[in-house]
Amino acid sequence: MRGPRPEDFDSNAGQPRPTFPAGGSRKKGKGVRTWLVLWSSGKEQATEAGKHTIMRRTGLPARDLRILDPLLSYPSTVLGRERAIVINLEHIKAIITGQEVLILNWKDPSVAPFIEELQRRIRCHHHATKPQEGAALGEAGTSQLSGEEARKEKKRSLGNQDGSKVLPFEFVALEACLEAAITSLESEAVRLELEAHPALDKLTIKISTLNLERVRQIKSRLVAITGRVQKVRDELEKLLNDDEDMAEMYLTDKLAQKLENSSASSTSDTVVVDLPEGDEDDRFRAEVSSESCHRGSDAHNLLMRAHSALSSTPSGMTNKLNVQELEMLLEAYFVQIDGTLNKLSTLKEYVDDTEDYINIMLDDKQNNLLQMGVMLTTAGLVMSLFIAVAGVFGMNINIELFNDEVAGPGRFIWTVVGGTAGSLFLYFGAIGWYKHSRLLE
Repeated sequence: MRGPRPEDFDSNAGQPRPTFPAGGSRKKGKGVRTWLVLWSSGKEQATEAGKHTIMRRTGLPARDLRILDPLLSYPSTVLGRERAIVINLEHIKAIITGQEVLILNWKDPSVAPFIEELQRRIRCHHHATKPQEGAALGEAGTSQLSGEEARKEKKRSLGNQDGSKVLPFEFVALEACLEAAITSLESEAVRLELEAHPALDKLTIKISTLNLERVRQIKSRLVAITGRVQKVRDELEKLLNDDEDMAEMYLTDKLAQKLENSSASSTSDTVVVDLPEGDEDDRFRAEVSSESCHRGSDAHNLLMRAHSALSSTPSGMTNKLNVQELEMLLEAYFVQIDGTLNKLSTLKEYVDDTEDYINIMLDDKQNNLLQMGVMLTTAGLVMSLFIAVAGVFGMNINIELFNDEVAGPGRFIWTVVGGTAGSLFLYFGAIGWYKHSRLLE
């Protein structure tokens, strides 16, 4: 009797199956981006990788990769993680590991000078450490150095032939990133300062719509640049105030520590304790053999815990001492970015002083206009009185002044002249009283 066929259990049997292109490649995911990889040897390669590939390669969580997303706006950030350093400073978006640097926006024209400078520094670092690393590897191959000695040789390899200290690979890349970002901000600040002073001087000479608009644009740029510089300064200050964050950035020491732990664990697994032969030793082995079977796992765990505690103590002390090296590096650029911030603060004070001066000038002009308005109002009042007198004389009233036989035309002329003189006297008297009252105040 024949059993059921696989087609009987397939609900999609008889339906057309989806077809893919002849090349066999599906459509790329939205998370796939092109990264420029710079290795510690100075070589470079452009590679396409997705988010999960980068996470496995660098050991970073998804929230840290989100900081580098060009579609999202994140402030300047420097994060130290277990296996990588995340850099998001101005136009630089990169991930630094112990052996390579991954740059996201490497096609941006503004990033091209930074990539050239970074390649030059990486090559110099590689040439400076290559002879010592080769010698250390040769000695390790011939004499089978232990973990601690290999670590010392690794540290000795981070030095020039003249005995000077060479920074680890991650610090070389970090320094290049900091220098590029801070130099870019400083150049923008200098360029803004060169544009601001002539515009402010023109505004003090002549207050016009064109000069006011130019100063408004300069002030907007000043506020934006000051915020960016302040964020970079705060990020460096936060790192300098936290030794644990700085210790996380020692990726080379972490790799050396892992190599030391792995070599120590492999050595402890192959250690054989030889006891002298004898009846007492044989009896001792026979008595403890059964007990060791039950307690072997617990003893091994205790031994590994003790070994990890002993091995972690020198590492912590080393990181604590070596934090000073990174601290000196960060302090140098902190002083530079703080100087840029002080320069922008001085420019902002100059802008505020200019605004105060302009406001004083406008207030003075407003006061002059008010004084003119008072004088014109007073003149209008006096003229209205004169017009009132003229209106009285213009009425159809029978008086002697209008009788030519009694008064004559000369009397009318003296009346007009007297009214005009009285009006002027009232006007100047009012203005003099107004000024005298202001002096008394």
